[in-house]
Amino acid sequence: MRESIRVGVLLAVLPLSALAIEPGPASQYQQETENWLQLQVSGKVKSPVPQAATAAERERSLQRWLDSYTHPIPEYYKQKEGGSAKQD
Repeated sequence: MRESIRVGVLLAVLPLSALAIEPGPASQYQQETENWLQLQVSGKVKSPVPQAATAAERERSLQRWLDSYTHPIPEYYKQKEGGSAKQD
């Protein structure tokens, strides 16, 4: 009984922890990113020229995507084949 009361109180207080995060962007970069995303969503600055793919282009891109699933995924990648990483 006491434990269920504790769980109930914890669940009631849990949403209040989200109030500790201040609203709005945390940095200038985040603000710029949010502005770009809002421009995309609103469509206010969309191109006057519609960009459409032909049926052949759509078919080729679909086939390329489907072909990407035919390659096996190795358990481990070999370091020499995948490029190099700087070791500090």
